[in-house]
Amino acid sequence: MKLTRVCASLVVAAGLLAPLGPMLTTAEAASKIVAVVNGRPITSYELTQRSKLISLTTRAPSSIAKRKAKEELIDEALKLAEAKRVGVSITDNKVDDAFAMIAQRVKMSPAKFKQALKQSGVNPRTLQNRLRAEITWSEVVMQRFRATVKINESDVIAALQGKQAKDDSGATSVEYDLQRIIFVVPKNSSKSFKNKRTSEMKKLRARFTSCTEGIRLASGLNEVIIKPVGKRLETDLPAPFVKKLNAISIGRVTEPTPVDSGFEMIALCGKETINSDATARSTIEGELRNKKGQQLSRRYLRDLRSNAVIEQR
Repeated sequence: MKLTRVCASLVVAAGLLAPLGPMLTTAEAASKIVAVVNGRPITSYELTQRSKLISLTTRAPSSIAKRKAKEELIDEALKLAEAKRVGVSITDNKVDDAFAMIAQRVKMSPAKFKQALKQSGVNPRTLQNRLRAEITWSEVVMQRFRATVKINESDVIAALQGKQAKDDSGATSVEYDLQRIIFVVPKNSSKSFKNKRTSEMKKLRARFTSCTEGIRLASGLNEVIIKPVGKRLETDLPAPFVKKLNAISIGRVTEPTPVDSGFEMIALCGKETINSDATARSTIEGELRNKKGQQLSRRYLRDLRSNAVIEQR
């Protein structure tokens, strides 16, 4: 199988250092410590695996891949330690979803993608750990800088004026008015309770024909949380989610999907086509916010490195 098509996807998706699990391979058991980051050891097995992944996705020579791999592993040890310190963690489902998205880009199922990685000498856990670290770090950065990332109106206007006329030639976007309906299902719930909740969700979907009446019905159910999402442009939402919204009519709800607290459905309370200026503004604001976030992320990591005790062997 050709994995070179996944290069760009994997490079963007960086991250590692989740526990490797209780069952060690022979190579893992025989590995040596190549670095220690604030007491956290990095093994030769991790280094070799990361080097192979980098070589596979960038075609870099082994010497360059090994050097880059070591730096990545050190950075990721710092990122995950900081995430633990501030109380940030992510679910396995988020990692699995990110892995599945990469597999989809190369037109493989997750199972076939794992097999392809193995055939190239890369343990799939290496990529999964890489994804876990970067997704976790994104949450850490967002939590720390959410209130401080400000985008100046003058920067937005300047960027808008810099766009070519053809980009503003009558294009439109869709704005959705949404509400979340969460059915709480504790993780240790019995099968009968889960079946009861499934039945309740099914009945609500059938009776949910307008947001006014549907939200009233949902509010009358036990352990159901209503959270207004507000208005969101389609450019701000994941494409698969937009597809789900377009599959239902206004006043209806999406099919239940699992979340950490149970299951959620999204009510489509409004849908409006708006002009391109609002779409362009939203896109530019997102780009500027992302750029600023990357700058703060690099500074954050640089500070962690300067205060860390890193021993390389």
